[in-house]
Amino acid sequence: MPESSAPSTSRRLLSLLTVLQSRRDWSAGALAGRLEVSERTIRRDVDRLRELGYDIDSTRGPAGGYRLRAGTQLPPVAFDADQAVAVAVALRLAASGGGPLADAADEALSVLSRLLPAPLGRRAQRFAVEAVAPAGAVGVDPAVLGAIEAAIDAREEVRFDYGGAEGPVRVTEPHHLLSSAGRWYLLGFTPDREDWRVYRVDRMTVKTHRGRPFTPRPVPGGDPVRYLEGRFRGGDETGRWPCRGEIVVAAARAELEPFVVEGTLDDAGDGRTRVSLGSWSWGALAAECLRFDRPISHARPAALRQALAEAARRAATAAAS
Repeated sequence: MPESSAPSTSRRLLSLLTVLQSRRDWSAGALAGRLEVSERTIRRDVDRLRELGYDIDSTRGPAGGYRLRAGTQLPPVAFDADQAVAVAVALRLAASGGGPLADAADEALSVLSRLLPAPLGRRAQRFAVEAVAPAGAVGVDPAVLGAIEAAIDAREEVRFDYGGAEGPVRVTEPHHLLSSAGRWYLLGFTPDREDWRVYRVDRMTVKTHRGRPFTPRPVPGGDPVRYLEGRFRGGDETGRWPCRGEIVVAAARAELEPFVVEGTLDDAGDGRTRVSLGSWSWGALAAECLRFDRPISHARPAALRQALAEAARRAATAAAS
């Protein structure tokens, strides 16, 4: 096999370094297939990287391969173009929430841009995405997020004050950090209440001394994201709305699609659409059905029809007065 030119060798070494960073272990065959070279070239390139100071461990046997040693310093950061764009987008989105986390995200993007090769660094720094923060978005302190994440990883209780209110220190077993609609939440099991609780991270003042070790528990329903959605919606751990119903709207499906984010649309014939929706109460669901500004019919179940009748009575009273 002929020797590669110096520029192509350099590009291949950077590609190999990027791939080695992406997961813990790689076999020589998998690396060769990923980079479309021979296993002999992989072995030679690994030796070159070692000569440059990168700590790469190798193991023998059928399951043998290569591993970039933990804690290895990697200047300049070896991202390819797609990875650089992904990191830039993630940091731009993190900056949209405001507060100390946004400042840290801006600083991280600036540092990353200097470490990347010049063309990728310029692209990451000027990446044209403007993230619009959701209504009610609240910035959080990255130090608080870091403290909670460390407690989750160590499986130790978190001790904290909540909402600035005076009172005893709260204690919970932290299980999951979740982000929703521009806010951060901690899902934990609180031994004093023998129940799961959701805490807003921006309201937490974490104590430096953490609590006792704990054994992780399964989240009800098995999915922390669904559980959080269920708590917001007043339903159960499945995340579904507690009140669900359907109506037929005198409008084509294409006309309604831009206005139905959470729900399903089905063709009902004659230019009409069957719309299935959910909400936290029957009254709220009736209001959701009335927002389409088109004739509606075939409402079900009976609880939805009753809620629509009550909404009609209230609207008639308001119009008469």
